[in-house]
Amino acid sequence: MRALRLPRWKTEPELVEVDEPTPGPGQVVVRIGAAGACHSDLHLMHDFEAGAVPWNPPFTLGHENAGWVHSLGDGVTGLEVGQAVAVYGPWGCGSCARCRVGADNYCEDLAAAPVPGGGGGLGMDGGMAGYELVPAARHVVPLPEGLDPVQAAPLTDAGLTPYHAIRRSWPKLPPSSTAVVIGVGGLGHVGVQILKATTAARVIAVDNRDEALLLAEECGADLTLRSDGSTAEEIRKATGGKGADVVLDFVGVDATLKIGVAAARTVGDLTIVGIGGGSLSVGFFSVPYEVSVQTTYWGSRPELIEVLDLGARGLVRPKTTTFGLDDAVRAYRMMQDGTLEGRAVVVP
Repeated sequence: MRALRLPRWKTEPELVEVDEPTPGPGQVVVRIGAAGACHSDLHLMHDFEAGAVPWNPPFTLGHENAGWVHSLGDGVTGLEVGQAVAVYGPWGCGSCARCRVGADNYCEDLAAAPVPGGGGGLGMDGGMAGYELVPAARHVVPLPEGLDPVQAAPLTDAGLTPYHAIRRSWPKLPPSSTAVVIGVGGLGHVGVQILKATTAARVIAVDNRDEALLLAEECGADLTLRSDGSTAEEIRKATGGKGADVVLDFVGVDATLKIGVAAARTVGDLTIVGIGGGSLSVGFFSVPYEVSVQTTYWGSRPELIEVLDLGARGLVRPKTTTFGLDDAVRAYRMMQDGTLEGRAVVVP
């Protein structure tokens, strides 16, 4: 079968022929219907080097995957060949306290994981191929009726990651609250939809691109603002001087973190989702009182089931552009130069 593989750090991916996988005991092979292209893949291609993460190339790209069960290893129950499924992306040890409740994204025994801190498309072979080998059946989640693999694939990360970040702040998002989404890209525009679908908060979207702000309006944002030196002041003005109860930074560079902390309300949340490489100085007087600052990574398997339900009901639908496997490299180049709107989905 053909697969889009990253041969080495700091190289472009290559389309090559590889063997079709065969499942061992407890494993599942999924016939891929769609694989999302994620901005973090660009970091794998251009920024990472040996030692940056506890795994290395070569491997097949694609960590947002959905399709149909192709074959089952011995001992697998609860799944049927031909069943439509999504693949939960982070693959932990399966035995620690976090993994036992489905939070493999925060596995605490990484040495016992198939690949420490990674998964398919992140150290192990992912879904930009005809088939993907999933090392444990628990990572294969049946799709709800009404949701096909092309719609489901981006929800496994571009949906799950903002959902987890928002869900943890639900207690701070009652009807009188305000949430700010900084960066209306592949994850941010889904974040706007999730806020509108799961909370009654007023949603303010921030970006430096006109087309992104238009997309935010399409997704339900109540107010859109250009990202510049006056953004935090405009957010405070729109909230009667109080600031935003929850700020979600999907960019994560110095400039956006500065906006986030300046716009946050006391006792609010500032959640850094984007891995733009920025940093934030935290001291007694540098952030509003009792503002919680945190990073998040992906989400749990139970949360993925909830996200897929929102997708099946039409409440969360990432804006996507589909590409064939031959065109996957072009999708990444469009993502790199900022000409891709929403999310790229590769259909092998």
